[in-house]
Amino acid sequence: MRRLFELPPEHLGAARSWLEHGERTPRMPRLASSVVLVRDSPRGVETYLGYRSGNSPLGAVAFPGGSVEAADDDAVTWYGPPAAKWAAALGLTDHRQARLHVVAAIRELFEETGVLLAGPDESSLVEGPAGEEWMAAREAVADQEKGFGEILGRRGLGLRTDLLKPLSNWISPDFAHRRFDTRYFAAAQPVTQQPALLGSKGAWASWVCARDVLAERDTTALGDLVGQEDTRGLNLSQLTSPAVEIILEKLAAARGTIAYLSHKRPVVKYHPELVLVDGTPMLEVVANFAAEDAAAQRSR
Repeated sequence: MRRLFELPPEHLGAARSWLEHGERTPRMPRLASSVVLVRDSPRGVETYLGYRSGNSPLGAVAFPGGSVEAADDDAVTWYGPPAAKWAAALGLTDHRQARLHVVAAIRELFEETGVLLAGPDESSLVEGPAGEEWMAAREAVADQEKGFGEILGRRGLGLRTDLLKPLSNWISPDFAHRRFDTRYFAAAQPVTQQPALLGSKGAWASWVCARDVLAERDTTALGDLVGQEDTRGLNLSQLTSPAVEIILEKLAAARGTIAYLSHKRPVVKYHPELVLVDGTPMLEVVANFAAEDAAAQRSR
């Protein structure tokens, strides 16, 4: 289960400094959430990837996601499993932290794609949250001018937390200047909603077939398609984080979105470590199955 991954070029300097000057106390990781949006296609399961600027710990090309914010603790109507059950599913003892991760996941998905996992009741989903009014709401939430709970409350909507599925937990490597403790979730693309870039910040995003991306993982196809200065000429490992690659591998192996989302999986914890391979810094990833077993026991 030992895997080695290349580092993005912009992370090599920090990695070499960490190795050359000895290990130091790593920065405290920020809590974060990310959502793997999936749908079926004739070529296999597709997912929605977007470009992230600024040396994001989630990768230059990644799933929608970002930091947990203080406003994620605001009151909001909640449909689906209670926070206690979410904590058990995520392998957490802190119910509040579990709630924060779930709220942040749905909020970040809304901010970055416009897909809103919320509805007026526990069995309905808002239809077509598009147009100028909804884009203005996304911008207001992204700029922290308005709280996500306020946006939902004014429209009589509650979070459909039952539409999220927990996937895995990734902690950024110790050498990184910006570190995240990220919970990855999955959700099916709602049939009445379509993702769209955030007007003020979006640069590139697209549906991609996981199998196709992996078939070209050693080429620069994806980086050239994104077309940004820091993506052109890079292969998949240089564009993304190990979390994205491993999740893409699981998507490519799935028989469809229903099979992927219905598969019962305890949350595995990953904490990539920096290693030297023939003088080159690389990330070593080993699945923490002790965490997996503990989560499985708590969810029973």
